[in-house]
Amino acid sequence: MTDPLDRAMHHARTWLDGLDTAPVGGRATADALRDALGGPLPETGSDAGDIIDALAAGAGPGLHANAGGRFFAWVMAGSLPSAVAADWLVSAWDQNSGMFTVAPSTTIIEEITGEWLKDLFGLPPECSFAFTTGCQLAHVTALAVARHAVLEQAGWDVGRDGLYGAPPIRILTSANRHNTVDAAVRYLGMGEAHMESVATGEFGNMLAEDLADKLSGPARPTILCLNAADLNVGTFDDFATLIPIAKAAGAWVHVDGAFGLFARTSPAYRALTDGIDLADSWATDGHKWLNVPYDCGMAFVRDASAHRAAIAKGAAYLSPSPDVRDPSDWNFELSRRARAVPVYAALRELGRAGVADLVERCCRYCAELVSGLGALPGARALNVPVLNQGLVRFERAGATDAENDAFTDEIIRRTNAGGEAFFSGTTWNGVRAMRVSVVSWRTDEDDVSRSITAVARVLSEAAT
Repeated sequence: MTDPLDRAMHHARTWLDGLDTAPVGGRATADALRDALGGPLPETGSDAGDIIDALAAGAGPGLHANAGGRFFAWVMAGSLPSAVAADWLVSAWDQNSGMFTVAPSTTIIEEITGEWLKDLFGLPPECSFAFTTGCQLAHVTALAVARHAVLEQAGWDVGRDGLYGAPPIRILTSANRHNTVDAAVRYLGMGEAHMESVATGEFGNMLAEDLADKLSGPARPTILCLNAADLNVGTFDDFATLIPIAKAAGAWVHVDGAFGLFARTSPAYRALTDGIDLADSWATDGHKWLNVPYDCGMAFVRDASAHRAAIAKGAAYLSPSPDVRDPSDWNFELSRRARAVPVYAALRELGRAGVADLVERCCRYCAELVSGLGALPGARALNVPVLNQGLVRFERAGATDAENDAFTDEIIRRTNAGGEAFFSGTTWNGVRAMRVSVVSWRTDEDDVSRSITAVARVLSEAAT
């Protein structure tokens, strides 16, 4: 096989077929990867098939098998078969999916897919949407619209006059927020100094009494950011209580639903999201719980006119389409990949029932992992998972908190080095813990059992 496409398919199939037996974590050091893949810029070209062979061989040892069933670090899933295949088509088609006139088929697929997602999540039908590179840029997109709207409400045109002399915008959040919210605030020039944390309960849920107190003063431009499942223990803010308080004070409400918005798709977990549809904007990731390839995030905005006013571009040569949706009117990119196409394929592969089943299976396996790991000698579960995120800490009798922090990190390191399962660490309520995050369609009972056995082996070795 000399054709590069044939070679790529061969190597892709070899990779996917080996997920169940290969080490879950990448094995190569940075120096080894530089040696395998680097060197001076070639003076002359090479055969395309040979390049693909060399790329697969050189990169392979440094790849994480997050597409497999025993990768529980961060919140990283694999990709559904239809989504991978659709993503290959996206590359082959090579459509610049910013405008209908430039890419008719892929922009219509995006239009259809966005409507399906609104229906899937039970969001207001009037919402606009944008497909972004990930939840980080979904936050930036939604908060750019929020900035436009709250300043317009205060009599300021930020698009025309910028932020120089504008009324300052207060951003209410909690200490339980993801740092991508802080980054979005910085990128948009609103400034971290204008972020205020609302008090939280034991598991990081925002307290209504403190929010009401912070909103009780004179009216001012305000954005409230809430959590739909934090990444440590999956805590949901009480949307049905908090959002009406914020709306009564004239605040814009944005929800970080990077993976937690998918709880809304499941009859078993939908109650966790009660009231979420009252918000003004929402951000989520497709490359997390929907199991589509990187990169894919989504932003949804209730006020479509504000969304378009804040984001749309204008130039005579762009030839906008008056009767169809141009994606560039709703996100920051003009030249852009057709990232809605794999989402379209995934939704057709799963259907509404399949998405719900994926969510519920992952939650069940997370609970089994946390329970099984927490029952091991020297281990302790720090939470009973409410969704698909859990924490386990490893401790030695008589050790200090600092010593058990180091012991926990050591167990994570040794487990990952063993190659049977892969976890990440975190600090929660001042102590180190192993994060258990289950978002892959491939994870099954055997993966759960193998992973618990792998950690048990490491704990036993550490004890001796």
